[in-house]
Amino acid sequence: MMRIVTIKFRTAGKHYDFNARDFELKTGDRVIVETDRGRALGSVVSDPVEYDPKDEKREFKSVLRLATEEDLQMAVTNSAREETAFRYCRSKISERQMEMKLVKAEYLFDGSKIIFYFTADGRVDFRELVKDLAHHFHTRIEMRQIGVRDEAKLIGGIGICGQ
Repeated sequence: MMRIVTIKFRTAGKHYDFNARDFELKTGDRVIVETDRGRALGSVVSDPVEYDPKDEKREFKSVLRLATEEDLQMAVTNSAREETAFRYCRSKISERQMEMKLVKAEYLFDGSKIIFYFTADGRVDFRELVKDLAHHFHTRIEMRQIGVRDEAKLIGGIGICGQ
């Protein structure tokens, strides 16, 4: 039997299923998991449930460990760094007079990459902006264009109209 636990990464975000392995997890626990983008800090949404691997055809990534104080502190540090990165990027966008609206800056858990989410009416050539950001932050930069509905989700909007 396989134990599956549901995890969320944001307050109003989507829920994902992970292999709980042998960890004794309960709702509210903070855990480190392996995702497609690397390691991430998440919160347990519901207690683990037993599944027969024959019934479940999809592959599950695993819970690596319970979060330590260092992990929680790193999350707080990354949150502060995201604010700084957001302000710096927004100033560079206005400096270059680019037709885009910066929505959010997100550091990966290990700090190896910063993802900047933005909205724009059309395509935007942000190559020079990425060079500025990479030079300033000394890390990998990813720019991701999103729609207005995604923007509402990212900033915590709820309801059918994103209010």
